[in-house]
Amino acid sequence: MTESSGPGPSEPAQPSEPAQPAEPRGGGLASAASDVRLWFAPERLREEGGTPDYRFSLANERTFLAWLRTAMALVGGGFAVDQFLPETARPLRLALALVLLAGGALCALRAISHWVRCERAMRRGEDLPMSRFPVVLGLAVGVVALLMVIVAAFGWGG
Repeated sequence: MTESSGPGPSEPAQPSEPAQPAEPRGGGLASAASDVRLWFAPERLREEGGTPDYRFSLANERTFLAWLRTAMALVGGGFAVDQFLPETARPLRLALALVLLAGGALCALRAISHWVRCERAMRRGEDLPMSRFPVVLGLAVGVVALLMVIVAAFGWGG
């Protein structure tokens, strides 16, 4: 009988021992550059710490995909505002569309950054990174939506 290399389907996975960080993490430019390099070579994450429970890695990936869906919705909304509000004054329509398009681009980039940071933290046994981006994005979308309601309800800008 051979020894099992991991938990079976009915056995819960045991979390790996928390690994000590290889180097102190700061919020500096070198750290940001290191994170961006990992965007294009995510396999390098395997060099850091231990392998986390696959359920957590897959949950991190689902969160990444949710952020990408949000980014695509914002980009689609930006194009829709530009195409389907022709009676709205061009500067206002363009401003609303550009805010949505920029929000979509930022959301997509932030999705990549957040995925890398969370994967790194899980491998190192650190707390997951906190971010103000969801609040900022939510407020920006709320403000744009409110402006669009005002434009549509009162016919402003046309």
